[in-house]
Amino acid sequence: MEHILEVRGLCKYFGSTVANDHIDFDLNRGEIRGLAGENGSGKSTLLQQIAGIYRKDEGTMTLHGKPYDPATPIDAIHNKVGIVVQELGCLSNLPAGVNVFSGRLGQFKKHGILDMKRIYREADALFETYGLMKVPLHKPCSQLSIESRKMIELARALSSDPDILILDEVTQSLSQNNRDMLYRLMERLKKEGKTIVIITHDLEEMLHLCDTISVLRDGHLITTKPCEEMDTDEVKRLMVGREVSSEYYRSDMEADYEEEVVLEVSHLTVPSEIEDVSFQLHKGEILGFCGLSDSGIHEVGKAVYGISKNRTGSVTLHKEGSVEIKNIRTATSNGMAYVPKDRDGEALMMRDSIASNFVLPSLGELQGKGIFLSPRKVNQMARQGAEEFQVKCSGIKQKMEGLSGGNKQKVNLGRWLLKDLNVIVLDCPTRGVDVSVKAYIYHVMSEAKKKGLSMILISDELPEVLGMSDRLLIMKDGKVQGEFTRGNRFTQEALIEVMV
Repeated sequence: MEHILEVRGLCKYFGSTVANDHIDFDLNRGEIRGLAGENGSGKSTLLQQIAGIYRKDEGTMTLHGKPYDPATPIDAIHNKVGIVVQELGCLSNLPAGVNVFSGRLGQFKKHGILDMKRIYREADALFETYGLMKVPLHKPCSQLSIESRKMIELARALSSDPDILILDEVTQSLSQNNRDMLYRLMERLKKEGKTIVIITHDLEEMLHLCDTISVLRDGHLITTKPCEEMDTDEVKRLMVGREVSSEYYRSDMEADYEEEVVLEVSHLTVPSEIEDVSFQLHKGEILGFCGLSDSGIHEVGKAVYGISKNRTGSVTLHKEGSVEIKNIRTATSNGMAYVPKDRDGEALMMRDSIASNFVLPSLGELQGKGIFLSPRKVNQMARQGAEEFQVKCSGIKQKMEGLSGGNKQKVNLGRWLLKDLNVIVLDCPTRGVDVSVKAYIYHVMSEAKKKGLSMILISDELPEVLGMSDRLLIMKDGKVQGEFTRGNRFTQEALIEVMV
């Protein structure tokens, strides 16, 4: 096969950390290549050097037989290399349509003035050409969902008609219908002779989509093999260097929770988002929500926790008495927690320390003298959290932005589970984490369930909600369309029939 890209002896260092260690890596024209590895194995770092986000420290790259060393992502785009990064890569305050061409807006200037009509027209044409989910192009990206922002980033990567398209953890941000759209697009690009590199922690998805898989471990390239020669267990073994159990989810096939109702939601409505949603959540129950894009599942989580504006209906928490949850403060002070889908943008303080993030939901319990926090209590809680939830870090003073996605999520989830909770809303809790962290989070959920914690699990991944939920509510167009209880009809086929 014809090599489109050749990488030899590539090294990347972050201080004393070796992210990539003398990697040799080739990409062939017209193939779909999977890149597998645990969080922190060096996958994203490798691809971000190819895409010009990082400069290499050692080694060489050759693109189309010529030396290649992109200084910036724009430089890579000019060489027809596009990337959709794992974390959100939009400029929040700019309109979505402008984001599609960010860094290259000069082509739309006329007498020094941006031709906005042309920008929106060409952005709309890109969405049409590639069959992407339509988004409101005039809206600032800050007002769009993660899924819509991913569509903007994908359109931007496609705008240069790239010979190499890099997709770093894109599918886990998408609902099933948009995943199917992306799968079709990948096959189309492959037939056109384009090369796609994809990182996904869904190994079954990777084996289904890809021609070959390269496996990284601790910054080293372990092997590259055809997918037909591997299965998920083999990929996991290569990723971690040992046999890994294939059992992620609950092994029981019957709903298991107490009769006691801890949360009652009645006629919950948020204009243009969800309509007349009602349900009960029982003690020790995992209640799942799933649906296609714009079904309203993510909005339910926000509305239940009191984030949504213009909300009508009622959310009642039953403790010793009954408390109506009208806002975030009431929810938090009464033992409710919320883990949002957009971890970095809506939950964590990325430029602050692990310690500060761990203690954020517990500030009222950590006061010392007067209005000041007790440093001893803060450090004690942070150390307990980092140890209990197995956060791999140099210490609790390390900045969050230096952690892998899996370790960020351990902090995000663990800081709530250190508290005495009644209800926790989990919106895509395993987005962007590897197989071992995913299994760990499911284990943590199972243990919390045994202790009587009630959970609302919102997910774009059908295997996840099927694997962990006692009951499932299917949403479509902002309304609840069906309910399933754990048992024989708990299958993807049965859910999809209602979802579409």
